[in-house]
Amino acid sequence: MDLELNGKTALVTGSTAGIGLAIAKRLVAEGAHVIICGRNRQKLDSAAAGAGAVAVLADPATAEGAAALVAAVPQVDILVNNLGIYESKPFADITDDDWRRFFEVNVLSGARLARAYFPGMIARNWGRIIFIASDSAVIVPPDMIHYGMTKTAQLAIARGLAASTRGTRVTVNSVMPGTTRSEGIADFLKSVSDNPDAPEAEIEKAFFAKERPTSLIQRMIEPEEIAALVAYVASPLSAATNGAALRVDGGITPTIF
Repeated sequence: MDLELNGKTALVTGSTAGIGLAIAKRLVAEGAHVIICGRNRQKLDSAAAGAGAVAVLADPATAEGAAALVAAVPQVDILVNNLGIYESKPFADITDDDWRRFFEVNVLSGARLARAYFPGMIARNWGRIIFIASDSAVIVPPDMIHYGMTKTAQLAIARGLAASTRGTRVTVNSVMPGTTRSEGIADFLKSVSDNPDAPEAEIEKAFFAKERPTSLIQRMIEPEEIAALVAYVASPLSAATNGAALRVDGGITPTIF
């Protein structure tokens, strides 16, 4: 299928590994001109070379970094707000600084860039803004409440911003992955495992049985599976999908008809 992305310019944040890098690679494969960003020059350049993307050294989790990124890339057709952090932590141990850090990285980074690029999209009458949220936005894990809060906030921003696109060819949507294989997932699964010294496959199986029992696929999602949906949502073919929170969570979130 031709997603009609030739000539489109896309910016993907949080894109030196995992879901973000998979999205960047898929958009490049579909013909888009893709920019990725990061804080570590060596890691950034390596990811860009592997994806066929353009690298910009900038961190949109800070106001200064977001401003530098926008100065380097003043106009985009597609913005994928994927930058995010997560951890497992008892609620009583989540400090004020933790709350601020998670909000700054997971929420404000995307809000800053949407604020910068949205007016140009409206003026040109075409654009796509996609927030990579999580199933944790609606089923908040009790050991990741600060993370879940940020993902719920992303859904709110995306839906509210979508309301401002009425009558245009600009869309704003959220994509909600479930637990996805990534660079740091092995350490995370070990941190919540009853038997962290067990083989990785055994830890993964136990995690889904205990922590994600509503998952229908009972396995981690591959980053490429997320990227396939994001590429479609970023394309002109998805013109009728706007203000949506799209699940790619392996069935973990019960659907209410």
